[in-house]
Amino acid sequence: MAEERLTLEPEVQEIFQSIDKGRNFLLSGGAGSGKTFSLVSVIRQAILENPTSKVACMTYTNAAVKEIEERVNHKNLNVSTIHDFLWDNIKHFQKELKKAIISLANNEDVSKISIDDTNLIPENYYNNLEDGIQYKEYVRLSDGIISHDELLLVANYLFDNYPKLSSIVKDKYKFIFIDEYQDTNKTIIETFLIHFKKSNKKNIIGFFGDAMQSIYEDGIGNLDEYKGNDANKVKEIPKKQNRRNPKSIITLANKLRTDGIKQEPSKDPNAPNMVNGVVKQGKVLFLYSTDGDIGKIEKFLQENHNWNFQNSKQTKELNLTHNLIAEKAGFRTLMDIYDSDPIIGLKTDILNKIKDNKKNNKPAIEILEDDTFDKVIDKFQLKNRQRELKKNILLADPTQLQLYNQLKDKLFSEVRKIYLNKDSLIDDKKQDKDDENKKGSKRDNLIKHLFKIQNSISLYTNKQYNDFLRITDFRIHIKSIANKRQLKENIDNLINVGEKTIEEVIFDAHEKGICLIDDKLIIFKEKNEYLYNRVKDVKFSEFQKLYEYLEGQTPFSTQHKTKGTEFDNVLVILDNGGWNNYNFEKMFLGTATQSVLERTQKIFYVCCTRAKENLAVYFHNPDAKVIQKATDWFEKENIIDIDNIH
Repeated sequence: MAEERLTLEPEVQEIFQSIDKGRNFLLSGGAGSGKTFSLVSVIRQAILENPTSKVACMTYTNAAVKEIEERVNHKNLNVSTIHDFLWDNIKHFQKELKKAIISLANNEDVSKISIDDTNLIPENYYNNLEDGIQYKEYVRLSDGIISHDELLLVANYLFDNYPKLSSIVKDKYKFIFIDEYQDTNKTIIETFLIHFKKSNKKNIIGFFGDAMQSIYEDGIGNLDEYKGNDANKVKEIPKKQNRRNPKSIITLANKLRTDGIKQEPSKDPNAPNMVNGVVKQGKVLFLYSTDGDIGKIEKFLQENHNWNFQNSKQTKELNLTHNLIAEKAGFRTLMDIYDSDPIIGLKTDILNKIKDNKKNNKPAIEILEDDTFDKVIDKFQLKNRQRELKKNILLADPTQLQLYNQLKDKLFSEVRKIYLNKDSLIDDKKQDKDDENKKGSKRDNLIKHLFKIQNSISLYTNKQYNDFLRITDFRIHIKSIANKRQLKENIDNLINVGEKTIEEVIFDAHEKGICLIDDKLIIFKEKNEYLYNRVKDVKFSEFQKLYEYLEGQTPFSTQHKTKGTEFDNVLVILDNGGWNNYNFEKMFLGTATQSVLERTQKIFYVCCTRAKENLAVYFHNPDAKVIQKATDWFEKENIIDIDNIH
């Protein structure tokens, strides 16, 4: 085995030296360093040296699961998302699961698990639960159904309180590897590095990732409190090479890193960023203007640097939020419905007030069973910072008044159950049309139905007739020419949506037999009447714009969603989009709070390192100090005032 290890890259050899000593380890590698390649090498070698032992590998997305499974196909390897791994190892302990949920629900410090706002949950609450505790895409704690967020808390509770559970998992897996560790929830790290120590069994926990690419709010970010040279600490092994980015981008990225790792171009002549044994130079640009016209920026890059914004595989424009993209991509109305409904916002304010009163031991405002939504709003008298009644502000707007009238006479107990979530609209974003959809979509059944209609239209329009026939609900008789002619006429009529609303197209598709209204849509309409009524009057052509965006047929992506991907050309738009967690101007000036500064610099680092050839960063109307800092990072010759380009 010693000879075989000599063929492995130096960092992987160092990992196995750590494994030999029984130590947990962390492989830290910057963007494009080939962390997945190292992970696969470690898995293969671990299986080779331990043919009777099982290896668990957890990662953040189903796409990553698929990639690792394709690279290592072995019966001893179990690759899954972290959520699936946890559930697989706790789902059989139903008695303990029930006890855990009840205990957490009764704990005032745990806000994410709540069954009853006011009363303690009795120990026998789940005694008559027929199907036991279940893990699904949605949460319904009263029925024993937990979702992603609750699973993490419940699993942490079980491993904390039942050391035998840690022993069972250690017996099952000699090696547990966690990819993209920085995005892993803190409770999961606690499980593996603290609760596991309550068991005397031995196993190895290995982490792979990059602290500078920690861009999610609930991720641990780094393992600083667990790292060290002591035998019981996590051994950090840095990987400094960069196989993706050209030299100019590596230079910029190193200026942005704050963890001491300075990347170097790969010495592998076959690395993607090498040509004839020499690292590519690449191009970085810092562009700015006073008018904020992104069209001018795109035109400049097209005409002067040959960028092709029609090729979504090759060129990407990165914005901080879906909201910033919605206007450009043409689905503003749908985004506003799902993400900023004013009436549901008022309902949420009331629920938050109830929680605040309870937390601060203030007198509860009594809500009776027959109280309408309107009556409850009047009871709470919610005001804004200017001490104006929120209800009065809302009713002064004719559009909002119309929405309010739909709900004001309904029971508050019904209205409080209405939740609108943008994930129901924009989940499953692809970077390009060839991406695989992840499993476990959060799209609601209305959006799924509209997708089915548009999929039929797209397949037929693109002459993918066999695929079209496979998904259409139209029952075609092979020998009937008239039947085929009717289908062609029906789909041709459906394609010409013109000014038709979403509901009109749903009925058209149903009547023409292209996409029948099924039970899922009927139930959705019954249970989500308010949302359906808002969406049904939107033009279907706007949904088609959303479809193009979600299917990766546009150059737009959010900065968070682009993580893990790479493109030849990347344009980064530095606009906070009203999100207080980020501030690009203060990042350049170094004046933000530490948390905002770190968060902004990390997302900027991730964006810049997506580029395989060229990077352009656009800043709207920067002051002199921003330009001065940009000059330090990008070099003077790469700072361009678009207003002075003729």
